[in-house]
Amino acid sequence: MSREKNKKIAKNTGLLYIRMLVIMGVSLFTARIVLEELGETNYGIYNVIGGVVVLFTFINYAMGSATNRFMSFYLVDEKKSKLNIVFSTSVLIHIFIAILIFIFAEIIGLWFLNNKMTIPSDRIVAANWVFHLSVASTMIMVLSVPYNALIIAHEKMNIYAYVSIIETALKLFLVLLLVKFSGDKLITYASFMLLVNLVTRVVYQIYCRKNFTNVKFSFKVEKELVKEMSSYAFWSLSGSITNLLTVEGINILLNIFFNPAVNAARGIAVQIQMALQKFTSGFQQALNPQLHKSYASGNLKYMHELLLSACKYSFYLLLFLSLPVLLKTEYILSIWLKEVPDHTIQFVQLMIFIGILTAVGNPISAAAGSQGKIRNFQLIVGGINITIVPIAYFILKMYSVPEYVFIVQIIISIIAEIARLLVIKNMINLSLLSYFNEVVITSLKVVAISIIIPIILALNLTEDFLSFVIVGLSCVFSVSLAIYFVGLNKVEKAFVEEKIVLLKNKFN
Repeated sequence: MSREKNKKIAKNTGLLYIRMLVIMGVSLFTARIVLEELGETNYGIYNVIGGVVVLFTFINYAMGSATNRFMSFYLVDEKKSKLNIVFSTSVLIHIFIAILIFIFAEIIGLWFLNNKMTIPSDRIVAANWVFHLSVASTMIMVLSVPYNALIIAHEKMNIYAYVSIIETALKLFLVLLLVKFSGDKLITYASFMLLVNLVTRVVYQIYCRKNFTNVKFSFKVEKELVKEMSSYAFWSLSGSITNLLTVEGINILLNIFFNPAVNAARGIAVQIQMALQKFTSGFQQALNPQLHKSYASGNLKYMHELLLSACKYSFYLLLFLSLPVLLKTEYILSIWLKEVPDHTIQFVQLMIFIGILTAVGNPISAAAGSQGKIRNFQLIVGGINITIVPIAYFILKMYSVPEYVFIVQIIISIIAEIARLLVIKNMINLSLLSYFNEVVITSLKVVAISIIIPIILALNLTEDFLSFVIVGLSCVFSVSLAIYFVGLNKVEKAFVEEKIVLLKNKFN
């Protein structure tokens, strides 16, 4: 049974990666066209208005996390009788959130737009239109959350991926159509984005109604369930706020003690870190429903296996991508940027380590979410992470070295990771010894073996494109061999070998 579940996770991960690559590629292409067609002023207006609207959606992200967890939790056979109530409750909650967003955005947001924001007088009418259209788009996205959660809970990632690709293709078509349009392109572009969100919402809703016939919306809700979901969302939101305060606090500290050029260096480092972390998000999104379902069904043995594998694979995946960047940071930045700000190389390398720690910790947080009661988990882990800013402040008062901020963040992140494990140990009866042996020791062995050849090559080759390719290929080769021979257990090796045989047979 576990083998079939692992195949499903592998398949869903692949589909989500295809989705991500298509979306990233099209987004990069369309961004250039939109900038050219709208011009800097209109493009800036669209983005800043979008930013104002997003401020009112913060609670929805937390509620979306709660919806995904509860949908998956109540999808197991012995709990399916309550799935209708969970779905109906989540729909009603999201309708309430959409109404709140409309009220606050159209009162506070509209006042802020017209009284506090700097917008050219000849574009103020267009800006108001864009604001209203953006609010409508946001409300549609909020109302789509329960249907998206239903699809993810059923692990129909193929539909999720296909619809996302269709959505991206429609955006591309409308952006290309924008080139031919002669009216007010700012209002037209905002209208196009509203149309895309509306079409996507309708497609998801039709699919859910046709394929999940046992799940139907009704006005029947349970007060206890509303309380439980709201509590989960609140504590999830508190964790998000803690992360936001830490991230922005570090940015402010660097600005206070140094200058904007240091903030620019950190901004570049964060972009690279986020790009690398996106490659683990698909795997973790495919994994989360199985974690929630295994806990709901009481199959803790499989849940533990899944959690340990998730932490390992997240680390392996980022090691694949990060090692060439770590060894060739200076060369990569020199190609990407015309001028590389001071400290950028060191910031990038330190942020990659932070990104790896975050990726390895995410499955543990997801597993904690499966239990449902996340207050203590969020308070302890969030409380540890929030100390980064005051500690970094005192370090910078003593030593005026910006890199020390990131070293503090790495140390605190390791402490937070230990805290996660200590808290979750009692939540799901996880063996810390198993985690230490399966994840920590195994990952360190993989690193020790895989870095030898790439480091030797990086130190002895010149800084040019051919050397970068050679070092990159050596990283892929070394990491692959190290993972296969040291990083996988017998069952995992058998799974990989089976997939290799299937690929060989396809090409023969």
